[in-house]
Amino acid sequence: MKRSSLLSLLLIAFTSLFFIQCTHDNYVAVDGVDGVDGIDGDFVCQQCHSDTYRTPIHDAYDLSGHANGESWGRGTRGSCAACHNNQGYIDWFSDMYVDEDTGLPIANPDGYANSTPINCSGCHSTHKTFDFENDGPDYAIRNTEAVQLLVDDGYFIDLGFSNACVACHQPRRSGPEDDGNGSFTMTSTHWGPHHGPQSTMLEGIEGELIPGSTSYPAIGSATHRTGSTCTQCHMGETTDNTDGGHTFYPTANACTACHTNGVPEEVGGLAADMDALLVLLENVIGWEYEYEVDEDGELILDEDGDPIIVLDANGDPVILEVVGILQDGHPNTGSFGEGATFDILDARAAWNYLFVEEDQSHGVHNPAYAKALIKNSLQALD
Repeated sequence: MKRSSLLSLLLIAFTSLFFIQCTHDNYVAVDGVDGVDGIDGDFVCQQCHSDTYRTPIHDAYDLSGHANGESWGRGTRGSCAACHNNQGYIDWFSDMYVDEDTGLPIANPDGYANSTPINCSGCHSTHKTFDFENDGPDYAIRNTEAVQLLVDDGYFIDLGFSNACVACHQPRRSGPEDDGNGSFTMTSTHWGPHHGPQSTMLEGIEGELIPGSTSYPAIGSATHRTGSTCTQCHMGETTDNTDGGHTFYPTANACTACHTNGVPEEVGGLAADMDALLVLLENVIGWEYEYEVDEDGELILDEDGDPIIVLDANGDPVILEVVGILQDGHPNTGSFGEGATFDILDARAAWNYLFVEEDQSHGVHNPAYAKALIKNSLQALD
């Protein structure tokens, strides 16, 4: 046979092996070892990476306050970014920055150029491994460790997977402190627990324990604390695709698992007591200094940048009466915004009102604790 013919036959035979290997997945090499039966890798990925799985989650999240809230503009500030900016939340739990005074992790203290709402990558970590058996699930909750409270670094709240909620839903301030004269000066219209006391309400701490006829329950004794978590109540099976799941709105399906007689609409009597307490708080009497103002009503400042107190004929500061430690439900800093001073008992009662109001559960998170805070505050002022 000619050499050229022999080479042609060998080439055809050799290349045919490639066509055989690529024709079908069932091709098995000679003397090969059978693989171990298991779940198809494609099946594992498709549990999350499919429109059937992801679309309902995205649609639900679009309804949530986390996605639609108006607070994301605050996320450029370093002091706000940990909870008001997706990247700030990630940095917070990456331990990239630490507060020099408390030693606690924080977001970038220098702030951020842009702020975006919390999204999937905020609450969930990203893929780093596919070794689920040894390393646990990827895209897991970013924070499941017990949360060290910002207002009490010696106290930790541990709600497991709900610790992602606890991280932000906690107070930024503690209650009022006596100035040594039985008074408290209100210097900020944002005074109070800062809209996020849900975790401490659930725990039964950080309210002002004013003495009264209604006893306070033991810390951590609320049924919603001992028998449930944030995610169980707020992420239950949806009733009509507008609650539960990633909407984070409590669903009746979660409630009726325990409340077999139906979903309680409110904590009995709490709303009426709240209304009565607010009336008293908006009518208590405090005081403030009178300051010099220009023709436009703006404060006149001295060479050090401080407002100038008006003096009477005897050279004593002129004192003005201030009505209400709260006005329209908000802290009252006085006519000049430089601080109005009130009796410490009035301030403690005002804190309790704001604490229960800003919890936003209408007492449901911890009924006995919420009722005791408001009833004893009402009794003390009435």
